[in-house]
Amino acid sequence: MAENLSGSQGTNATRIRNLLIAIAAIALGVAISFGFQTQASSVSLEAQAEQSTPLEVALTNGKPTLTEFYANWCTTCQAMAKDLAQLKQNYADSINFVMLNVDNSKWLPEILRYRVDGIPHFVFLNRQGKAVAQTIGEQPLSVMEANLNALVANSELPYAYSTGQTSTFNAPVNAANSSQDDPRSHGAQVKQ
Repeated sequence: MAENLSGSQGTNATRIRNLLIAIAAIALGVAISFGFQTQASSVSLEAQAEQSTPLEVALTNGKPTLTEFYANWCTTCQAMAKDLAQLKQNYADSINFVMLNVDNSKWLPEILRYRVDGIPHFVFLNRQGKAVAQTIGEQPLSVMEANLNALVANSELPYAYSTGQTSTFNAPVNAANSSQDDPRSHGAQVKQ
């Protein structure tokens, strides 16, 4: 009889252990599933860039444009991604949204033209494709909305040239460092 008692205690302990393992496995499964759902619902910069208006189209379709210079590694860009997705949804009919990845050398002429040295860097273009304002760094949703409303109305942007938190970006070419021996200096070595 003592053997039956100790055998049933061992069986009960095994059952309790197995039950705890099963509960832990279920909880872990739920936590992992929730984690994947949260990650999947976050706004991806890459996905937004794929859906953005190509620059060539934006410059010729007669709509004002918000051009964002960004990088996938930029934490400030990532922090603004959700707000920008909302703005794109609200203003899709009246404004072009262009995203140019600073890590793509294809955009070097634009990076130099707009003097991008911190990201995110936003350039507001009027209907003719002329830059009318710039903002650099993280901007509150209300500031971006006010600027976009003014851009649509063809008015002066209330928060032009504002600077928020940025991620440092150094363009691969620095036009200011050209020397007189540089053949690209276009006659700088000619003495007058």
